[in-house]
Amino acid sequence: MTICAVGRLRGGPEAVLVSDYLERFGKTGRGLGLGPAECREVEDRKGGGMMAEAKLLRSAVPEGAYRIVLDERGTVLRSPEFAKRLGDLRDRGVRDAALMIGGADGLAKDLRAEADLAISFGAMVWPHMLVRVMVAEQLYRAASILAGSPYHRV
Repeated sequence: MTICAVGRLRGGPEAVLVSDYLERFGKTGRGLGLGPAECREVEDRKGGGMMAEAKLLRSAVPEGAYRIVLDERGTVLRSPEFAKRLGDLRDRGVRDAALMIGGADGLAKDLRAEADLAISFGAMVWPHMLVRVMVAEQLYRAASILAGSPYHRV
């Protein structure tokens, strides 16, 4: 799993949480054929907007990865559905999945169109730095669900 995100987490509570959840995902997912996960950050230093960010995000995606964009127009999945999708990708032999998070203005339309899946964390718009935490937690939750652990409660 690769989280590809615009902007840099330079420390602080979000960075601590992302690191913690990705570490948990790695430990739980290892025995399930999932993980480890990493976060690849890109930054548009020239101010080229969403199109420049899209180019940078594309370069961060591992070759052949299943591409998932986080977008408010995407499908809202319950956590067990997300876990099932990750398990299905694993079972189909997909070696990597890239979860792409745009910057403050979102993702370019063409990048959204290229994605294999677009998912949303609901009708509300979330800060892109907080979305990283949410993605990392959902990866850990998905691995926990697939492992049958009690972390996820219905």
